Amino acid sequence: VQLQASGGGLVQAGGSLRLSCAASVSLFSINVMGWYRQVPGKERELVASITSYGGTNYVDSVKGRFTISRDTAKNTVSLLMNSLKLEDTAVYFCKGRRNGDDFWGQGTLVTVSS
Repeated sequence: VQLQASGGGLVQAGGSLRLSCAASVSLFSINVMGWYRQVPGKERELVASITSYGGTNYVDSVKGRFTISRDTAKNTVSLLMNSLKLEDTAVYFCKGRRNGDDFWGQGTLVTVSS
């Protein structure tokens, strides 16, 4: 399984960005897709996830601001990030878990400026 992340960039606080993660296989074959983020000196944290059945989960700090979705025709999972805050600045990674194996995409940097 290969995952290709894209969509990071520089945005002002309060703005929006959409991240995308394209999978090389059908999303229905991946049990869970997730977006993680990491800042220097801290552990990578799960931001949002979506299961093969479409169930979603969010970390409390992004609830109401971020939305994870999927396009099964394009095998793509997106993360729409609204009302971005300075503390959302991080490298964002997508991850897929299939039958106990984890697959990571490359990171994409999101920088939120004041």
